[in-house]
Amino acid sequence: MQREEVRPVKKSIYSLVLSDDVIYEIDRMAYEQGTSRSNLINQILAEHVSLATPEMRNRDIFLSLEQLMGETFQRMNPSSDSIFSLRSPLRFKYKPVIRYQLELYRDTSQAVGNLRISLRSQNRQLLDLLNQFFRIWMQLENHYLPQALGHNVNYTCEDGRLKRELYHPANLPAFSGEDVGNAIADYIRGLDHCIKVYFAHVQDPPASLTAVVEQEYRKMIYHEGFVII
Repeated sequence: MQREEVRPVKKSIYSLVLSDDVIYEIDRMAYEQGTSRSNLINQILAEHVSLATPEMRNRDIFLSLEQLMGETFQRMNPSSDSIFSLRSPLRFKYKPVIRYQLELYRDTSQAVGNLRISLRSQNRQLLDLLNQFFRIWMQLENHYLPQALGHNVNYTCEDGRLKRELYHPANLPAFSGEDVGNAIADYIRGLDHCIKVYFAHVQDPPASLTAVVEQEYRKMIYHEGFVII
């Protein structure tokens, strides 16, 4: 597979004369796709001249995610052409829901995007437990991943929320938007599994709980075909 080259985004204002009927259909399509008139016209023209755009890359990534996430996850209504949101139920008291929000960057020179993980709950016990999981997760990733990535993972951790940057696939010599989507899907599935294992063993002593999460994490990253991202 070949890595898709997306040229740096540089935009200028141009004046075009178009028929009212064309604009009507463009506006209708833009509304259905949740984008703007200008952005849709740009995508149509880019496809016509075989030019890859960030929007086209995002579409390939989101399509892969949608096909791979399965019945465990429910896709939430898209808020933009660069954001993809999922939610996954957690079997725990108060029936909390874990939310995963993927944001893809237009400039991917440093990172592909970021993933935000949060729990829709005001319950203090639940938030404290999730915060503890985030601490375990960050320690594991910064222990196992820097050698593959060549750097530490960038995080922002707040109360009950974790934001993690996602990078170009580390162990693929060349990759496409589909490859990136597959890698992100595998990562979210593995993360969701580890969160649920953690909550299933939350009554264990802290050292045992950390060991259980690490065991599942190692299974994830050393699974055949898993791509570090």
